[in-house]
Amino acid sequence: MKKAVFPLFAMLNLCLLTAQDHVHGGATALTYPDIAGYTTLKADLHIHSVFSDGSVWPNIRVMEALRENLDAISLTEHLEYQPHSEDIPHPDRNRAYHLAVAEAKEHDLLIVPGSEITRSEPVGHSNAVFISDANKLLADKPEKAFQEAKKQNAFVFWNHPAWHRQSPTGTPILSDFQKERIKKGELHGIEVINSVDYAEESLALALENNLTIMGTSDIHGLIDWDYTEKGSHRPITLVFAKERSLASLSEALFAGRTVAVLNGLMVGKPEFLKPLLQASIEVGEASYIDETQVLEVELKNISSSDLLFENQMPYTFYTNAPIFEIGAGETKVLRIKTLKEMETVDLQLKALGAYTAPKQHPVVSWKISVEK
Repeated sequence: MKKAVFPLFAMLNLCLLTAQDHVHGGATALTYPDIAGYTTLKADLHIHSVFSDGSVWPNIRVMEALRENLDAISLTEHLEYQPHSEDIPHPDRNRAYHLAVAEAKEHDLLIVPGSEITRSEPVGHSNAVFISDANKLLADKPEKAFQEAKKQNAFVFWNHPAWHRQSPTGTPILSDFQKERIKKGELHGIEVINSVDYAEESLALALENNLTIMGTSDIHGLIDWDYTEKGSHRPITLVFAKERSLASLSEALFAGRTVAVLNGLMVGKPEFLKPLLQASIEVGEASYIDETQVLEVELKNISSSDLLFENQMPYTFYTNAPIFEIGAGETKVLRIKTLKEMETVDLQLKALGAYTAPKQHPVVSWKISVEK
């Protein structure tokens, strides 16, 4: 017996809409600060709808993104894999993109045209975004698909390279195929975070081959069911763009100005990750407790990530552990034993939930002026 697919899709969409009357706001909205010289864009450039192997209509992907305060999404449907083709036999592989654009036209959300090139190993899966026509990426040989993506000035990144279905060890294998694509300028990025998986081996490949660091949800079901109901946010890529536009988003991706984020995990090159962490903490009042040399400093985390720090100063803490967390949106008071009264103090903290390379955490500093 064939499954009644459309009624299921309709029911899923109805559940989402009735449960989320506030679809353009709410507790799951994500926020991250800008860094000097750049606007921080929150993007998920690997998502699916019923036009490949996803479970919802493209308009739901737009609504989810609006509720979470994302700046950009791309519906990257599989080119070669269409499991719903008996029910949705649309010949145009750009259809999901067009429906998403129509849904987003009244809203401030960037819709990036994209598709997923889906092959077995050693080719694997890759997303081509900022394409002009997905239909032309359908090719008998994978090399031709990548060549066509380059013709269309696409930004191409390697999806879930550590996926155990294609790499049983759970670690990525950089094949001769990927090496050739990198050499020819046909592969530009790599997912270091896909769904809930962070692969430090993928980060190592990104750094060794100058590939843009990416984080994506690769969502197939509902964001609510896969993330929100579990007390989590979807993984995203923070892109540091010159302005909020598709052209600037593309330029920043090619330039490698990104940080991948999954809740309290942040992964990126130090030149972008350290300024992001620094901007995520606002320093408030700083003054000495009366008749003591114990300095109280108020720190507020204005990002959507819980941030875990370890003291790196020559001074120790009073009534604070050397390792502490400042939750998203929360304020914490540090008590620092400076031994003598100081006019300024360099607060130096190692961000334990952040990585600039495998097993390497950045140390971030803030110059604090002490109030009299």
